[in-house]
Amino acid sequence: MARILVTGGAGYVGGVCASRLIAQGHQVVVVDDLSTGNAAAVPLGITLHIVDIGDRFAIRQIFASGKFDAIFHFAAKALIPESVTNPGYFFESNVASSILLLEEARVAGIKKFVFSSSAAVYGNPMSAPIGEDEPTSPVNSYGETKLMLERVLKWYANAYDWSVTAFRYFNACGGTPLIGEDHRPETHIIPLLLQVAADEREYFEIFGRDYPTADGTCLRDYVHVLDIADAHILALQAMDRPGMFIYNIGTGKSLSVQEICHVVEGIVGKKLRTKDSARRPGDPAILQASPDLIMSHLGWIPRHSDIEYIVRSAWEWKRKNPDGYGRESAIPSSRL
Repeated sequence: MARILVTGGAGYVGGVCASRLIAQGHQVVVVDDLSTGNAAAVPLGITLHIVDIGDRFAIRQIFASGKFDAIFHFAAKALIPESVTNPGYFFESNVASSILLLEEARVAGIKKFVFSSSAAVYGNPMSAPIGEDEPTSPVNSYGETKLMLERVLKWYANAYDWSVTAFRYFNACGGTPLIGEDHRPETHIIPLLLQVAADEREYFEIFGRDYPTADGTCLRDYVHVLDIADAHILALQAMDRPGMFIYNIGTGKSLSVQEICHVVEGIVGKKLRTKDSARRPGDPAILQASPDLIMSHLGWIPRHSDIEYIVRSAWEWKRKNPDGYGRESAIPSSRL
């Protein structure tokens, strides 16, 4: 079994991945500054270091605590509107700090690295479904930071014989019994709709009904967070040779915003209030992955990504956690 450092492991996807690694018998250490993550999302029994990945001295001390076999790198700033208005913060957090982490990993002799990238690297794609060879042209600094770090990692793989896997996520969603989406502010469609269902939000805003789709609303590819975590475990098992490997994580199917609204209404058993608004700049009509490469190379299958299961699992987590994780001011000393 491997010893894995999970950066951003107190976040949504990172927390689920840490849980799956533990279930597989791996040893996990989490690094998270808790700026957007939640200590409660880190499974008990996992050491949590409340550290910024750009703090080289702190990272060096963690690497000195024992040999790590691989790093799973989820830590990143991800609020897209903020990335447009404050790009410097994103380049510093997502690129500069990550390079400091890479340098400490290189010194420590770690050569296996799994990177949480994003479909945002594609920008406004010209085709659907999108293959990994689709031209990359990000339309915001968040997507640009993901693409920049992919390029940095390719050079590390070439120069230092690292084995690097970058996963370009499409729409991560769904929940587990212990972990769900609790972003502040919330920007993702399913938790926003569930907030309307729970009477925490007056209405759900639909941005554009004039797209060239069947019902005029945007189409997106939704993949359960458990399937994303399982892709990371498959990548770990396949890291037997150096090189840079890039995979989309999506189902190859897309659903419209209106269709998601209907699915949520069916699960929660009530009609939801919506409001029509103008398109948002930069929103493509269709974002749909081609998962052929990850399926053929890693044997990945999206076993949990039926849309009704996705919504039901998210709704179950929300009903059990009506206040999300909360925002306690004190972190238990045992987690420091």
